[in-house]
Amino acid sequence: MQFCNLKQQYTELKDGIDANIAKVLEHGLYIGGPEVTELEKKCAEFVGVKYAKACSSGTDALLLALMAYDVQPGDYIVTTPFTFIATAEVISLVKAVPLFVDIDEKTYNICPDKLKKFLKNPPVDSKKIKGVITVDLYGQSADYDGIRDAMKGHDLFLIQDAAQSFGGAYKGANLCSQGDIGCTSFFPAKPFGCYGDGGMVFTNDDNLDERLGWLRNHGQNVRYSHKIIGINGRLDTIQAAIMLGKFDRFVNYEIKKRNDVALAYIKGLKKVADQGKITLPYIMPDSRHIWAQFTVLAEDRDGLMAHLSSKGVPSAIHYPIPLHLQEAFAEFKGKEGDYPVSEKISKNVMSFPMCAYKTDAEIEEVCAAVAEFYA
Repeated sequence: MQFCNLKQQYTELKDGIDANIAKVLEHGLYIGGPEVTELEKKCAEFVGVKYAKACSSGTDALLLALMAYDVQPGDYIVTTPFTFIATAEVISLVKAVPLFVDIDEKTYNICPDKLKKFLKNPPVDSKKIKGVITVDLYGQSADYDGIRDAMKGHDLFLIQDAAQSFGGAYKGANLCSQGDIGCTSFFPAKPFGCYGDGGMVFTNDDNLDERLGWLRNHGQNVRYSHKIIGINGRLDTIQAAIMLGKFDRFVNYEIKKRNDVALAYIKGLKKVADQGKITLPYIMPDSRHIWAQFTVLAEDRDGLMAHLSSKGVPSAIHYPIPLHLQEAFAEFKGKEGDYPVSEKISKNVMSFPMCAYKTDAEIEEVCAAVAEFYA
């Protein structure tokens, strides 16, 4: 069994994807071709914002967002310690300092109440705190009403790390539209992925959009005229062509199908959950989960993973070590007990195979193997 059936997806979309790639090979505009602009337009319309800028990865999307706000060395950016390292890595890359706020025990996203308390009495000079980066972990939206309320009265920008949540929604609005800048990833295993690396940045702000366009292309406003220092952060045209071949299927079929697969897992694992052996994912009201991962808390996680492996069922841990305990951030002197919810969740969290192309038989195989372990 594969963790996600990307080959099956390609098989079903092959004709359209191959035709789009052939068009790129014909016109030869491998960087900045018309497919990039078309993809940006489609994604902006889907998300419900004015602007979208395609870029080279989800990590570069976050980096570009911080650069657009001209974050300086020694500035502070608040984020969650329970996420992939890219969220905080980009803060360090611009020589700013990450400040962590613990997560909500149900959603695994940054806790608005804890954020509110933190911003009222921060451990650093509040004037040097410039913004907040939220994360929609595993495809579930953060609580943006609560986060905005926590940020009220503080002159801070909000960057939404929606690397795992493109296709999800919060209170009727598609994700990537909740921040001043929204960032997503098109890494192959993401809900809407290309066949390499890719990302996109979203905003309604005219000035930010202009700066983002310069920044992703070496700071150029016109060829060989460099307004500011930027990066080589462009999306390849062939990757845009691939995604155009997948876009309608994603919007019209895969979003619903990912939720169908998740609901089938929830139904199939209910007895084990009722026994208290696993904790099923919480689904926040008034939101649409996109299920980048189907993630549970499991008793004797390592034993369960070994059992699944023996049955030919893959599983994964996202993420085993919170960021404040990562060696890369050792200079900030994080220690056990600093963020107890993140630490607790990291010790028990695990993910089952998940994508829009999981069959009923595959889901039943996973559920049966989990039940067998706990029998």
